[in-house]
Amino acid sequence: MSPTSKLGDNHLCDKTAIAAPSLTQHQQWSGPTNFGKMLLSELKRQQGIALPLVAMNLAWFAKTAITTAFLGRLGELNLAGGALGFTFANVTGFSVLNGLSGAMESICGQAYGAKNFRLLHKTLLMTVFLLLLVTVPISFLWLNVDKILIHFGQQRDISIVARTYISYLLPDLLVTSFLCPLKAYLSSQCITLPTMFSTGVALAFHIPINILLSKAMGLRGVSMAVWITDLIVVLLLAIYVLILENRKGNRWREGGWWDQSVKDWIIMLKLSGSCCLNTCLEWWCYEILVLLTGHLANAKQAVGVLVIVLNFDYLLFSVMLSLATCVSTRVSNELGANQAGNAYRSAFVSLAAGIISGCLGSLLMVGARGIWGPLFSHDKGIIRGVKKTMLLMALVEVFNFPLAVCGGIVRGTARPWMGMYANLAGFYLLALPLGIFFAFKLHLGLPGLFIGLLIGIFTCLMLLLVFIARMNWVEEAGKAQTLASNGQAWVAADGASQQTENAQL
Repeated sequence: MSPTSKLGDNHLCDKTAIAAPSLTQHQQWSGPTNFGKMLLSELKRQQGIALPLVAMNLAWFAKTAITTAFLGRLGELNLAGGALGFTFANVTGFSVLNGLSGAMESICGQAYGAKNFRLLHKTLLMTVFLLLLVTVPISFLWLNVDKILIHFGQQRDISIVARTYISYLLPDLLVTSFLCPLKAYLSSQCITLPTMFSTGVALAFHIPINILLSKAMGLRGVSMAVWITDLIVVLLLAIYVLILENRKGNRWREGGWWDQSVKDWIIMLKLSGSCCLNTCLEWWCYEILVLLTGHLANAKQAVGVLVIVLNFDYLLFSVMLSLATCVSTRVSNELGANQAGNAYRSAFVSLAAGIISGCLGSLLMVGARGIWGPLFSHDKGIIRGVKKTMLLMALVEVFNFPLAVCGGIVRGTARPWMGMYANLAGFYLLALPLGIFFAFKLHLGLPGLFIGLLIGIFTCLMLLLVFIARMNWVEEAGKAQTLASNGQAWVAADGASQQTENAQL
């Protein structure tokens, strides 16, 4: 008997898991008969996941803004070096760790839908081990950041400050190795309120910690405040997980923490690699845009305009990321529960919500373009540049939101390689080459870079929509049963042998 059929038998005892409807390709994408009713029903399920995630991501944005403000109080050199160090940390460290933990959304989400808590447990532990292992080479890279930056043309004094900042940020690699898996472990079970509350508590301590440490240790203290704040979140989430698992005793008895085989590692490494490349390709593209902006004729003004515009994009990104995590959770849970129809509905409604959110985000950016620039600068040239560039960025946001949702859908179906290929084609084969051509060859400057970005993101979205439209959701549910049944056969066999021993006694 196949793993799929075995898991199907287990689901007969689960009232929440019934046989998946038989969907044909035409039925899948012929559109709902009552879109309004379906939209409201699914949105009610998703709002409990998404709203706390939005609040949490906004809190993370606020933490970064507070850190930048304290760096600014230490002087221009510390601000430049600290910002450069933090950017380097994001590109080489945090993007990698966040990307690698993305595999948990697929595996844990489908495992929770299949009620396979053994797989949930061991995936959490395996991901922590993987991230801790990856922090070793990243740490060596961080310790040589000054040499790397000087080699690529950065000023020596700024590079030395960046090294000081990033050296005292090293413990955050270890903290993040626990933080990312814990967040993914809870969100895959539709539990997001604890993450929101713990982040809020940590943010409340972030300002007083910065005040104390910046006065006592200067730049080093501001750097230490970052990982201390993250550590508070990790401790609170770890306590919650222990309480949650203890309260639901069946989950502890399921065990599975150390049931790790070579096959388990191969599956997770394949998914983690794709998720990591998917995340890094997108993050790195924006950092490359900042570097390219530094080579424009009016570099100082252009960089200032770009940074200010991207700060507004980071606010909207907190909503995008929440929508992506929400749809990934819903799709993976439904596929793990063998509910192909519900998974399709979640994806369809989330995509519609992403399109609507993209339009609203675009309108918000257009409406704020007159007041956003003066909040950061009094330079009239920068303010005019911000007003013009935010119009182009508003067009980008129309496609950015549904693109983020599509990324969540492919993670939920455990096919992150789709997003990886789409990002590679959209960002690196189109966005960057076209941006360079428009900005430097046609002399359009910063608007040229954004035109290239717009074309790349649109292409990325179209590719992912084609991938998703071609999905057979019944087949995806079948694949999810195979993935989520990892360890189920062993549990069944162990239970049968235990029953035999009891009968003999």
